Amino acid sequence: MTGEWSDLDDGFAGPRLDPAVWTDHYLPHWTTPDRSAARYDLGADGLRLRIDADQPGWRPEDPPLRVSSVQTADFSGPVGSQRGIHRHRPDGLLVRSERPLRLGWAPHAGRLEVTLSASTDPGCMTAAWLVGTEHRAPGEAGEICLFEIDADAIGAAGSRARVGVKAHGDARMTNDMAEVGIPVDASRPHTWSLEWGAGITEVRCAGALVRRIEQAPDYPLVLLLSLFEIAEPAGEYPKSAVFHRVRGRSA
Repeated sequence: MTGEWSDLDDGFAGPRLDPAVWTDHYLPHWTTPDRSAARYDLGADGLRLRIDADQPGWRPEDPPLRVSSVQTADFSGPVGSQRGIHRHRPDGLLVRSERPLRLGWAPHAGRLEVTLSASTDPGCMTAAWLVGTEHRAPGEAGEICLFEIDADAIGAAGSRARVGVKAHGDARMTNDMAEVGIPVDASRPHTWSLEWGAGITEVRCAGALVRRIEQAPDYPLVLLLSLFEIAEPAGEYPKSAVFHRVRGRSA
């Protein structure tokens, strides 16, 4: 795919996130605002997502999970309903905080480039991913996982990441995730890129193709940039990951 980056180009220099594009909460409809709110800083290096020592869990039902994440679209049904972005579990996710529809950047297909320095803090995972908004219809729920990088998978001579697609509630897709080796120290600035559309998903890291998958969701997708703490609290706080720049273009 050729052409200029035009839809999305953000270096997160501040003084605030662009409210026309970003929501600074993680899937806020499934929980309450105090639990979904991201902890972060903006500056010359970009968006520094933090997990703070006093940060509450994302939901009281899901300890020890804590998340700081930003996303480019928002949607849910009414309180008590099952309608909302990324209903990823069958065990009782219901809307607790109704969210009006907002599509800041929600392409069907296109290009994406994410430059970041992943967290090496104990128990953390850094991720960038797109998932169906489902605002048009339930089942438009597939995910493209650009990367999931565990802190303990990062090394000076190379790192590992999980890359692929997840079907979730989309019966037209199948799960196809794989762990890949990347020849970079993922704690230092490096760039992942994605092109998807016409049934093909291609992911690159540092310019090298790491996965080509013959599947691609074809409906509006929301981009999420996320720092997860998935283990019991340990180590020093704050824990952090930095997203230096994000660029995207809809096909």
